[in-house]
Amino acid sequence: MLKRVLSLLALAATLVAGPTGAAEPIRFAVGPFQASPTDTRRAYEPFFKHLAETVGRPYELTVTTDWAGIATALATGNVDVAWMGPWGYVLAHHAGGAEAIATVKYQGKPTYHAVVIGRPDLTIANWPDDAKGLSISFADPGSTSGWLIPTHDLMARGIDPKSFFRYREGASHAANVTAVATGQVDLATDFDRNLRAMMERGTIREGDVKVVWTSDPLPNDALAVRTGLDPALVATLRAAAVAITEDQAATLMPKNYTGWVAADHSAYASIEAAGKAVGRLK
Repeated sequence: MLKRVLSLLALAATLVAGPTGAAEPIRFAVGPFQASPTDTRRAYEPFFKHLAETVGRPYELTVTTDWAGIATALATGNVDVAWMGPWGYVLAHHAGGAEAIATVKYQGKPTYHAVVIGRPDLTIANWPDDAKGLSISFADPGSTSGWLIPTHDLMARGIDPKSFFRYREGASHAANVTAVATGQVDLATDFDRNLRAMMERGTIREGDVKVVWTSDPLPNDALAVRTGLDPALVATLRAAAVAITEDQAATLMPKNYTGWVAADHSAYASIEAAGKAVGRLK
C-alpha cells in the first residue's frame, strides 16, 4: 500500500508542472464550519497545506460564507477540491459533476446526526406536535443538518415547517445555537458535532440548550473534486487524505476529526434521496 501511495505521488508530481516547469496552485475551498471565516481558515488550513505539500503543489484556499456558495464554486470549476457538507456536495454533483473522494471521520466515525435544539425550559414530550407555533431558526438551504434533513423529516410527517412554526432560515450553525442559548428563538437546527464542540470551547454551557430531535445517522462531510480534474491527481489526493493517521489528524485537522475513509458518490445516496423528496433535485 505504501509503495502504491508513493508511486501515485511521484506520478502526480510529473503531471502538475506546466511547460515552463512552474506548478499551478491547487484551488481548495472549505465551507463556513466555524463562527467566522478567520476561525474556519485557522482550523482547516493545516489540512489543505498538508495535501498540497504531499502532491508537491502550491495552493490557494477560499473560505465560503454560506453552504450554497461552496457548492456553486465547485460545480462551476472555480475551485478544484473542497471540504464540504454532504448536501452541498450533492448539490455540486448535480450542478456540475463534482465527485466525492473521501468522507471525514469524527471521533473515529464517518457519520453524524442532525439535531433540533430548544430552550431548556420548553416542555416537548412529542416532537414536533408539542412545538407547533414556536419560533425556529433553520440554517441556510445549503446545509445538510441545518436545513435539508429537518425539512425532509417534517415533510415526511406531512408538515410544512414554514407554516407549522414561526419560521426563519439562513443562519450559521453557531448563530443558531447562540440564538437558542440566549433566548432569541425557541428552537433551532444544528448537528451533534457542532453542539459538542461549542460546549467544549465554552461558547455555551451544558444546560443552555436541550436536544428535542435527533436524525438517523448521516454521512460526514465530503472531500470532493471538480469534474475534469486529472485522474492521477485525484487518486493521489484521495490516497494522501486516507493515509492521514489519527496522530497526524490531531495536528492537521480541527479537534475531534480523526482522518478520512475513501468514498464515492454512493456514500451520499441518502442525502440525494432527501434532496429529491423535498423537491430540490430532479
